[in-house]
Amino acid sequence: MAAADTPILLLNAPLVANRLGYPDLSGLDLLELFAFVHPARFCVPTARGLAQALDLDEPPGDEHIPAFLQNAAGVIIAACEDPEWFERAGAWSALQSLERLRWPWAQVIKPHITRPEKAEKWLFSSLPEWEETGERAPPRQVELPDQAILDQLDALTGDGAEKRTGQRDYATNVARMFAPRGARDVPHIALAQAGTGIGKTLGYLAPSSLWAGASGGTVWVSTFTKNLQRQLRSESRRAWPIKRPDGTPPVVVRKGRENYLCLLNLEDALQGGFAGRPAILAQLVARWATFTRDGDMIGGDLPGWLGTLFRKRGIAALTDQRGECIYAGCPHYRKCFIERAARDSAQADLVIANHALVMVNAARGRDHAQRPTRVIFDEGHHVFEAADSTFAATLSGQEAIELRRWIMGPERKNRGRRRGLAARLADVASYDDEGGDAIEAACEAGKALPAESWLQRLHEGEPAGPIETLLSTVRTATYARDESGGQEAGYGIETEASGLPGDVIEAAGNAALALAAIRTPLIQLGGRLEAIMTDPPDWLDGQGRARIEGARFSLQWRVDLLTAWESLLVRLGGPADPEFVDWLAVDRSDAREFDVAIHRRWLDPMKPFAKTVLEPAHGVMLTSATLTDRIGAQAGDPWESAIQRSGAAHVESQPLLSAADSPFDYAARAEVLIVTDVKKGDLPGLAGAYARLIEASGGGVLGLFTAIRRMRAVHGRIADRLAREGLPLYAQHVDPIDTGTLVDIFRDDPRASLLGTDALRDGVDVPGRSLRCVVLEAVPWPRPNILHKARRAANGGSAHDDRLIRARIAQGFGRLIRNKEDAGHFVVLSSAFPSRLLTAFPEGTAVRRVTLDEALARISGGMIGEDAVSNDEVAGILADDSPE
Repeated sequence: MAAADTPILLLNAPLVANRLGYPDLSGLDLLELFAFVHPARFCVPTARGLAQALDLDEPPGDEHIPAFLQNAAGVIIAACEDPEWFERAGAWSALQSLERLRWPWAQVIKPHITRPEKAEKWLFSSLPEWEETGERAPPRQVELPDQAILDQLDALTGDGAEKRTGQRDYATNVARMFAPRGARDVPHIALAQAGTGIGKTLGYLAPSSLWAGASGGTVWVSTFTKNLQRQLRSESRRAWPIKRPDGTPPVVVRKGRENYLCLLNLEDALQGGFAGRPAILAQLVARWATFTRDGDMIGGDLPGWLGTLFRKRGIAALTDQRGECIYAGCPHYRKCFIERAARDSAQADLVIANHALVMVNAARGRDHAQRPTRVIFDEGHHVFEAADSTFAATLSGQEAIELRRWIMGPERKNRGRRRGLAARLADVASYDDEGGDAIEAACEAGKALPAESWLQRLHEGEPAGPIETLLSTVRTATYARDESGGQEAGYGIETEASGLPGDVIEAAGNAALALAAIRTPLIQLGGRLEAIMTDPPDWLDGQGRARIEGARFSLQWRVDLLTAWESLLVRLGGPADPEFVDWLAVDRSDAREFDVAIHRRWLDPMKPFAKTVLEPAHGVMLTSATLTDRIGAQAGDPWESAIQRSGAAHVESQPLLSAADSPFDYAARAEVLIVTDVKKGDLPGLAGAYARLIEASGGGVLGLFTAIRRMRAVHGRIADRLAREGLPLYAQHVDPIDTGTLVDIFRDDPRASLLGTDALRDGVDVPGRSLRCVVLEAVPWPRPNILHKARRAANGGSAHDDRLIRARIAQGFGRLIRNKEDAGHFVVLSSAFPSRLLTAFPEGTAVRRVTLDEALARISGGMIGEDAVSNDEVAGILADDSPE
């Protein structure tokens, strides 16, 4: 009631509201003020993090935070009066807009921001334009002597740095991928396992920077997580300057279009497209856009917490969603962050990207000359999953309605900048009759695709058009054949695409004809656009050519998509293709349907990966700390699965294998505790175990769960109890904070603990005291869905499952020890942990099967290694240190 009546100082209002169970809580949120005064500046969204960002003393305890918030607010406001305030540009104009929007802070800071003598430039006038550059020459063929590589490594690690044998061997092994290729479609493929602590990042940046400088070529380094991308950008500064003498960046981070701010969407939001709180967000994003390094909104220099302060999907609405971009037809085209990144990467020495983007770029990049030819896949154990997703085909209601919007434009009631083919290519239609006819035919055929409210019509049994009719029969068949129990539990359900009822097959045939009727005029339109480019009219200037070239690229993408859908439908009634796995699905969340789909996946997605990514390349390396299968010395070749899951088995090239063991003393620094007395399915017991483990450790616990529901239930039972003891507990899918920011908070506070799922098993780099205990809720068995069962049958049955589980456990264990000073416990709350999986842990690591009380004693006592604990000692430790 007090918060509702009086504006109060808050730090992260949505999180506070979530904890208090009062969703409408609002006030003077210091994070919003910080984002206005210091846009594009990093800050962990906690009192401790804010103190560090403002160079203030940290509050020693929770009771000191209210006074600290007042002090911090004063410091931030005082910055506005500082003559050296770097972020002054545009602040006064933005504040006038925010005042009209009734931003709570506007009246507070208005007296402290002076009106500039000259009118401030509008954001869209002040942003610099990118410039066209000539095509980069192909790289020279060079060889890298071992001594030159080691000298470069010494230069990167710095004077006085320890010369690690493992890192030096790793660097020279990496260099083999840069040797001149001996035959077409036969690249050098290196598989390099580098244990944690080897220093693999500098190990591969040394030969990469040497080769790029000598050859004039570009090296692509691909990661699976955004955290590693940030780390790579930082480490690359040892090898390259931020800018070259000509002002161009030698290192560029490339991401998918949906990660970047779309200036056209931002302009629309600023001019009335957003209302209420989202309109305030748009103004704060505009402030950030003036100072951002590259316009990256997801994992870049936009604070990850900014969007969550405004609850709705405002950040997503400001990025480039599928089908929206009008390329050179956009008034901001020459200032576009996406186009700038693409052009910078063509001239860069190092491009940092993600696995999916590298694969998509290789499969359908607009410029063949700029496709990656030297690629290092860091976090290489995820290449299989990325390829599985990239080369999949899915015909779903959501995908089909996106295609309809791209062809025909949005429904009238929808706002936004998205335009259909007729609007994007109106000048082509008026100039070229055949092109105009093709556009008209495509728009007419596009009416067969699902329209708004398609899912509601399926529920009512009144589908409209051949695609909706197909989806309706798919939905009916899936519900009829499901035996998973997912219907009652509220999960998604699926069924194999074999032995299907006649109405599904008939509907699939009609839908395939409808898709072909859309594809044909799109192909014709592509031909007309090519003819116009070949013999351009007088009115077609450079910007118009760029717009038509962009349209040709988009057309080809949609033609390929339609071709894949038709191929999927044509095979539904025929014999199964042994190369693929097909199934029908109804996607649901908490019993609410949100999509109906037909899926096709490669049984082995490394086949298209090898054809599309490996063969055209000259050198490719996959590297990771968990590349090989830890099957034990007597169980076979540990490289067998790595070769299969890298695609190397499908290329006429012998992979270059190397392994560098971790220098860490796991026997002395880590211990595995398998707790035997927490019963499966006992939720109160599981929650109690987590609470007691966090208390015994004094925080610093990373809890990994195999199911979101269990994680939420555990968090709900123990968060308040721990908070009262000064042990903050955060959780994915519970707290209104993005995963990257949750990890930042966890890293920043040694007494905090964090619960999460798969996303936290990889890419979480928290060295030091902030992470000293990893607790695995259960053995991470693979989910037995249709795709997994098919791959399991094709790859050795239970041995396939064991490989996957060992890899997941090894990745989870890898979060625990990040440097030679780290120490801690890895706890598994499962009495049924199979002994055959113990090889997942590094050699020499002590593994104990213990009761929960014994585990608590070892954790609270900091006991690691071979020492034994008697029952009397356990009782004594528990009495002294445990609240229970």
